Amino acid sequence: MSLLPRQDRRYLEERGITVREVIEGAEKGVILAGITLPAGKYQVAQADILILLPPSYPEVAPDMFYAVPHLKLVVCQREPRCTEARHAFDSQIWQRWSRHNNHWRPGADGIWTMLKRVEEALEVAA
Repeated sequence: MSLLPRQDRRYLEERGITVREVIEGAEKGVILAGITLPAGKYQVAQADILILLPPSYPEVAPDMFYAVPHLKLVVCQREPRCTEARHAFDSQIWQRWSRHNNHWRPGADGIWTMLKRVEEALEVAA
């Protein structure tokens, strides 16, 4: 059984994003593999992104996202603001990006909304 609704899976497939669904204890998450990062902004060109799904997803929004490897800004050689916390999941230690979602529209939003939030956060991080 998939953690993601069919339309979410279809969206990720159309974008060519490899996704792995993981259940670990009470947590359910999707790992998006090899997401391309803004050119020259981080110490790496790609990262895996973890999105933990709340029990009532997609009616309830995912809150934050997580990255492996831990990302550092090239310009200042430090982690972006609000990424200090760590989270253990799927045998890895993830860098938590504390970016809260207050504009979720149940029935209209899905993984595409969360991915746009992730892409924007990675682009504007300072």
